[in-house]
Amino acid sequence: DPRPADAKDVLNAKVKYREAFRPFAPSILAAHAPDWFEHYQDAPYMERTLSWKAAVRARVPAVVHEDGTGRLQSVTAERNPRYHALISAFHDLTGVPVILNTSFNIMGKPILHTAEDAILMFYTSGLDALVIEDWLLVK
Repeated sequence: DPRPADAKDVLNAKVKYREAFRPFAPSILAAHAPDWFEHYQDAPYMERTLSWKAAVRARVPAVVHEDGTGRLQSVTAERNPRYHALISAFHDLTGVPVILNTSFNIMGKPILHTAEDAILMFYTSGLDALVIEDWLLVK
């Protein structure tokens, strides 16, 4: 959830264990992105850093970098139907078409590649829940 101002600190403390200055990324429904970013350009692979519109920055402080930008991922149903459905459900609940996106690893370790790796990290970190395909694990 990108809305709580302390979400970045909580995620760093419970899961990422990394420097506080490192930003988290927004994944946004592409159809809504022009309303949230200045001079919006599609960014399906997190290859762009764009400026947030001033009017929306306070709504998603956990994914707004210190300079008012975000390295976003634009999500469409055509490119990623499940991720789009997840963000759409969050949007329906909150009115915010953005979720916080980060790699699934801890500082100094490689990104996870298997379900076994994910389950091990789940049980050795502060994660509350883990979704793998159609499975939900909750502590």
